[in-house]
Amino acid sequence: MTPSAPGPVPAAVGTDPAALVRAPQPSAGRASRRRAARYRLAPLLFVGVNVVLFFLFFVWPAVTGLYYSFTSYTGVGSAPWVGLANYEKLFGDAAFYSAFGRTVLFAVMAVPLNYVLSLTMATLLTSPHAKGKTVARVLFFIPWLISPIVAGVIWRWIFGENFGLVNYLITSLGGSAVPWQSNADLSLVIVAIAGAWGGTAFNMLLFVAALRNVPTSYYEAASIDGASPWQRFRYITLPSIAPTSFIVILLGSLGAMKEYALLQSLNGGGPGTENNLVVQYIFRTGFQQGQIGYASAASFVLMAVLMAIALLQVLVNRRKEA
Repeated sequence: MTPSAPGPVPAAVGTDPAALVRAPQPSAGRASRRRAARYRLAPLLFVGVNVVLFFLFFVWPAVTGLYYSFTSYTGVGSAPWVGLANYEKLFGDAAFYSAFGRTVLFAVMAVPLNYVLSLTMATLLTSPHAKGKTVARVLFFIPWLISPIVAGVIWRWIFGENFGLVNYLITSLGGSAVPWQSNADLSLVIVAIAGAWGGTAFNMLLFVAALRNVPTSYYEAASIDGASPWQRFRYITLPSIAPTSFIVILLGSLGAMKEYALLQSLNGGGPGTENNLVVQYIFRTGFQQGQIGYASAASFVLMAVLMAIALLQVLVNRRKEA
């Protein structure tokens, strides 16, 4: 069969490839513009959601609380304006000073203990001679997975006066039960130990990352010079992890000044109200005594103290770095 003659070929097909490249492609152009628009809008969307949440759950409550701090609002009805009366009353309130003093004492005990525990565990985990690092890392990280409420219940079970584990061991060995909860000093010490234990896991991870960044050549050179393990730790490790130490101390100090859930579940600030910290004092006056305006004033004083602590630590750290 004789093949038929080929028909006419469209001029735009196969005749000029460059023209095809330059030729406008409406559908491809719209798709490209849509992709470009998505790329431009995606960051704005992610940032916008966070900005909305920030204003909704931080800025708006803060502004509202600041307004209430100048009123005698009780949580119901109107909020009569009283000016600086709440602040004047607060600075003359012995109960507030007592709660603030116990909060500082709690931070002084808990933060250094947390620092030592987390750095010790991180040093053990990064030691080339340590065995079972994976198991140890999991065990050390468990406290971070437990909520403060559950942690408080666990520590209350350990140091309970009548049915606590520690007192059971003491009395089994012939000793007398220790008043862990009814003695105010011992009660605060237990809270400080529990608080330090709860934040150890996260700080341990920070220290592990910092210790792994210390060049091993430093230690090798120090060993050749005859430096002892303590001298290597004192003059190499501690200066090398100074920025991480600053972060750990700063976050620990701010967290200790805001401690509430652990203390509330462990002993409720007891015995009685002797170990109420500042946040417990604010909660009790605001929600149990119906003094929302007065509690708001105390909250802003606490916020000012926390900002001063953070600013002071930043200035001290910058001066050391300079």
